[in-house]
Amino acid sequence: MSLAPARSFAVKLLRWYAASHRDLAWRHTRDPYRIWVSEIMLQQTRAQAVIPYYLRFLERFPTAAALARAREEDVLACWSGLGYYSRARNLHKAAKLVGDAFPSDYAAIRQLPGVGDYTAAAVASIAFGLPYAVVDGNVLRVIARLTNDAADIGAPATRARFQQIARQWLDPRHPGAFNQALMELGATVCLPRAPHCPICPLAVVCEARRQDRVSQLPVKLRKIAPEKIAATLVIVERRGRILFWQRPASSGRMPGFWELPAPEQLPELPTPRVIGAFRHTITHHHYRVTVWAAEIKRPPRPLQWLAIKDLQTMPLSTTSKKALRLARIPA
Repeated sequence: MSLAPARSFAVKLLRWYAASHRDLAWRHTRDPYRIWVSEIMLQQTRAQAVIPYYLRFLERFPTAAALARAREEDVLACWSGLGYYSRARNLHKAAKLVGDAFPSDYAAIRQLPGVGDYTAAAVASIAFGLPYAVVDGNVLRVIARLTNDAADIGAPATRARFQQIARQWLDPRHPGAFNQALMELGATVCLPRAPHCPICPLAVVCEARRQDRVSQLPVKLRKIAPEKIAATLVIVERRGRILFWQRPASSGRMPGFWELPAPEQLPELPTPRVIGAFRHTITHHHYRVTVWAAEIKRPPRPLQWLAIKDLQTMPLSTTSKKALRLARIPA
C-alpha cells in the first residue's frame, strides 16, 4: 500500500475506532504515568487480564512519586500474578528517576529502564501527541495483510521495513488515536485466526483479502517447539501458617518471590495427600503442576513459615498462588 491510500484510509480507521473501540481504563486519561503503566503491563499480556492489575496498581501507586517511594517487595506483591516481573522492577527503577516530572519527549522516554521503541512511541504519541508509530504484534499482522506481504515477521529486516510502513501510514494530526486504532483493529477484527473481514473498515484496501490470502498471513517461520514439564508443589500448613522458601536476590528468575517447596526440598516428607493439579504456561514451557498436602515435624532451612493472613500482601509466584487456590487457601 502506498502513502497516498494511507492518507485516505486514516479517516476511515479513525472513524471506526471512535465508534467501535473497547472501553478500557487507560483510554480515559492523557496522564503519561498512567499510560506508561498500562503499556508496560500490556507487554505480552492480554488487555482483559491487565485491567484488574492496572486498577489495583494505580490505587496503590497513583503517581510516579508514590511508586518511587514504595518498597520493591510491595511493588512485586501488587504485580504478583501478572508475570514477567522484570517489568515491575523496571517500573520501580524508572519511577525513581522520573519523580513527578515525567519526560515529554521520545528520546527521554526511551531512556527509561524497561522502555523500548514500542513503549516509547506509545507513550509519546498517546500522552503528548508526538508523531511516532507504534508497531506491536497486532500492527505487524495488519500490515502484512493490508500489503499482502509474505515475509517472515520474525526477521529483523521485515520488522524494520514494517516499522517504516507504519511511519508512512501514521496520521501526524492524530498520532495517538491512529496508533491505538491500528492496534485495536488487530486485536478485535484482524485476528490471527478467523478474522472478521466483512466488518473491517479497511477491507476495500486489503490486498490479502483481494487475493484470498488472509488466512496465510502473516508468516512467522521461527517457532519454538512447546516443552512439556511435570512439577510438584507441597503445601505444608500448621497453625495458620504455610511453609515457603524465598528466591535469593541473585536469582535469575523472580528474585525475592516466595515459592511453595518441591518434594526434594522436604527430605523427611511423609506420605502426602494429593490435592489436585493445574496447568501453567510460560512462553513455550507448558507445566502440569501436581499439588500435595503434607505435614512435617522439622522444616529444613531455608524454608520459612508465613502467616496465611499475610499472604495477600506478599510477592508470591503465580504457581504458588494457583496451588493455594486449589487448596482453597486465600492468597
